Amino acid sequence: MESFLIEGGHMLKGEITPQGAKNEALQVISATLLTTEPVRISNVPEILDVKNLILLLKDMGVKVTHNAPSVYTFQADALNLEYLRSETFIKQCAALRGSVLTMGPLLGRFGRASVSKPGGDKIGRRRLDTHFLGFKQLGAKLVHNEETNLYHIEARQLKGCRMILDEASVTGTANIIMAAVLAKGTTTIYNAACEPYIQQLCKLLNRMGARISGIASNLLTIEGVKELHGAEHTLLPDMIEVGSFIGMAAMVGDGITIKNVSIPDLGIIPDAFRRLGIKIRQKGDDLFIPRQPHYAVESFIDGTIMTLADAPWPGLTPDLISILLVVATQARGSVLLHQKMFESRLFFVDKLIDMGAQVILCDPHRAVVVGHDRKIRLRAGRMTSPDIRAGIALLLAALSAQGTSRIANIAQIDRGYEHIEQRLNALGANIRRVND
Repeated sequence: MESFLIEGGHMLKGEITPQGAKNEALQVISATLLTTEPVRISNVPEILDVKNLILLLKDMGVKVTHNAPSVYTFQADALNLEYLRSETFIKQCAALRGSVLTMGPLLGRFGRASVSKPGGDKIGRRRLDTHFLGFKQLGAKLVHNEETNLYHIEARQLKGCRMILDEASVTGTANIIMAAVLAKGTTTIYNAACEPYIQQLCKLLNRMGARISGIASNLLTIEGVKELHGAEHTLLPDMIEVGSFIGMAAMVGDGITIKNVSIPDLGIIPDAFRRLGIKIRQKGDDLFIPRQPHYAVESFIDGTIMTLADAPWPGLTPDLISILLVVATQARGSVLLHQKMFESRLFFVDKLIDMGAQVILCDPHRAVVVGHDRKIRLRAGRMTSPDIRAGIALLLAALSAQGTSRIANIAQIDRGYEHIEQRLNALGANIRRVND
């Protein structure tokens, strides 16, 4: 197991470019299973979760060509469907949450799919009901083997229908879309997730020959087609990494430019940081965050305490609540952070409290942060990354702390951030990767 050693107190300056979007990559790479023809994808992030999904597809029989850095071609013309019932496949799925996204395309194209209960972040219950309810409404049958924890779904012919999702699940919406594009008839999905990643998936599928309308709304209409063909696709920059860099620039930046962020696809992310008092300037498609000697949390119009809460798109993504919480520790004023979607994602705040932050954990979903206004620096500490987003939030805290911190289990950070220590060190950070 590897750890990061972070010497805090260094100011960061310069330019940084976000990687390709992790969550979009998992969706569109899985979508390549829907056709026998080559699909070329660019701006693919070289991160652990994506590499593991690519390895899984290779083991399934997908031909994968690494054309250039961050550019891959996938061709699923000779899949080994029996492998999907093997013990090796089950173990791979258990270690990779992204494996759940193979269900929709496999069900849509072959009429059957198997997947183990997927792994991933330890951030509380992440149910799969939305996926399975959608598949059932399309005509599939579900069998769960409790002994192996293997889910098997099959259907002779998926048939289009009208459905209302029980929640606007991003992965659930993606899976149902990929199953429905080859179904017979028309499918309408109401209460669909409409994040930019879902929009990108739909645009790729349409280039492959699908007929999807209503893109960017929560009501999608999908006219089933008999087959899909090859296409090319470029991933958006990762908006979670953009938000992470905004937070980093606010706390320890001496003028940082975040390049090529695709501003229209960031939604209200910049405004969420502005509510903490962060100054952000737009320069074309770049964001410049000047040095912030102080930043003061806004209040609501009636003078009540600011609340930042996650919500389905175009609301604030839950993946940035951890970052916003750490940034708030050095703001002037107080803010309530409400993490609605995952009940364990705020449990990392005990480490921040040990570092000297003033945080009140109200319950598994809510925390109140009383900012130090930079009058009290965080103390270095030893900590362990419980999930991707908490890991990068702890890294940000360590960068601003006095002394040298150690973060263990950084494989969690590697799952979502490409060469993060090298990229931050190029801006002036002092981060070393060591073996425990």
